[in-house]
Amino acid sequence: MGWTVGRWCAAAAMVTALGGCAWFGSSKPQPLDLGPNVVKLDIRQAWTARVGAIKDMSLSVHVLGDTVYVAADEGTVAAINARNGQDVWRATVGKPLVAGMGSDGVTTAVVTKTNELVGIIDGKAAWRKRLSAGAYTAPLVAGARVFVVAADRTLSAFDARNGQLLWSQQRSGEPLVLRQPGVLQAHGNTLLAGMAGRLVAYQPDNGSVLWEAPMASSRGTNDVERMVDLLGPTTTQGNVLCMRAFQSSVGCVDAARGQVLWTQTARGSVGVAGDAELLAGAESNGVVQAWNFADGKKLWSVERLQHRRLTAPLLLGRSVILGEDTGTVHVLSKQDGSHLNRLQTDGSGVAAAPVVAADTLVVVTRKGGVYGFRPD
Repeated sequence: MGWTVGRWCAAAAMVTALGGCAWFGSSKPQPLDLGPNVVKLDIRQAWTARVGAIKDMSLSVHVLGDTVYVAADEGTVAAINARNGQDVWRATVGKPLVAGMGSDGVTTAVVTKTNELVGIIDGKAAWRKRLSAGAYTAPLVAGARVFVVAADRTLSAFDARNGQLLWSQQRSGEPLVLRQPGVLQAHGNTLLAGMAGRLVAYQPDNGSVLWEAPMASSRGTNDVERMVDLLGPTTTQGNVLCMRAFQSSVGCVDAARGQVLWTQTARGSVGVAGDAELLAGAESNGVVQAWNFADGKKLWSVERLQHRRLTAPLLLGRSVILGEDTGTVHVLSKQDGSHLNRLQTDGSGVAAAPVVAADTLVVVTRKGGVYGFRPD
C-alpha cells in the first residue's frame, strides 16, 4: 500500500577535528530506562540495503526524488531507489571519504580524506580536483556547478561536468571548524553558506557576498570556547531558513533579505528540522526541544531521552524522528513529544539524520546498514 506524508498525519493523529561531543569527564551520565515499546504508530521495515561502514565519516544522506544517495568510509558511493532498496548505481572512488554527498541527478560529488573533490557521472568517477583543505560539509551540486566549503573557510565553485575551478573565495579569522556537516545550500538564485556564526549569501556566478546574517556571537577565552559554527541539516519554509549554531543558539533568518527573525539560546551539537508550525532539535544532553517556527517561543521539551546521543531530527507528518548512537530510532509525537514507537536497526549507531524519500523513512547506520521503514 502507498505511503504518503498524509498517511503519517492520519496514522499518528498522532577541524581541526572537533566533534559535537555531548559529555566530557570520566563519568558519563546514564540514560533512563525507556521501558517497553508501547506502539502508538505502527511502522514496519520495508527493505534493507548495505554500503560499507560509515566509521567517522561526516555523512549527509542526500535525497533527490525517489533516490537516496549514501557513501561509505572506504569510498563506496551508492544511489538507492527508496521504493525498493535496490541500487540505481554504485561506484567506488578508490580512496577513503571524509564527506559526502551532493547530487543533482547527473553529477554526484564527495570529498576524500586526501582532500580531493571527486565528481561521479554515470556511476563512475569522472574527475578529481585538489582542495585547499579538508571538507566536512557535503558538497552542493546545483546549476551545473559543485560548491564546496573547505576547513580553511574557502568556498569554491567547480564545473560539474569536468571539475574546472570557476571561482574561489576565502574567509579568514576563524581558526577552528567542526568535523561535521555545516550549512551549504541554495535558496533560489542565492548560495548560502555558514561561516562561523554567520549565514553568508553569495552570488553563485562569481562568489561575491550579497549579505551576512549573524546567528551567534563568539564567546569564551580560547578558540574552542568561541566555536559557533552553523550546523546542518537546516529547515526551510518559503523564504525562512532555520538552523542551529553549535552549542549556542537556534534561530531563523529571512533568506530573501538577510534579516535575522529570531534566535533562542540552545546548547546542541546537531542540526534541526521543522515545518511551518515548529522547529525541533536535540540538545547535547539528549533533551528534545520544540520551538514555535514563527517566533521561537518554546512549545515543549522531552527529558526521557536525556543522556542519549541523538541525531538531528526529521519531521514527517505528525512525527518527530531521531536516531541514536545505539541504533535505535525514536518516533515522537510532533504535538507534545510523547512516545509513538521505537525502531531497531543493527545496533551500530545511526550515522546521520533520518530522511524521507518515496514515502519511505530511510535510516543509515555506522555499519553501513540502510533501512527503509513504512507505516502499516
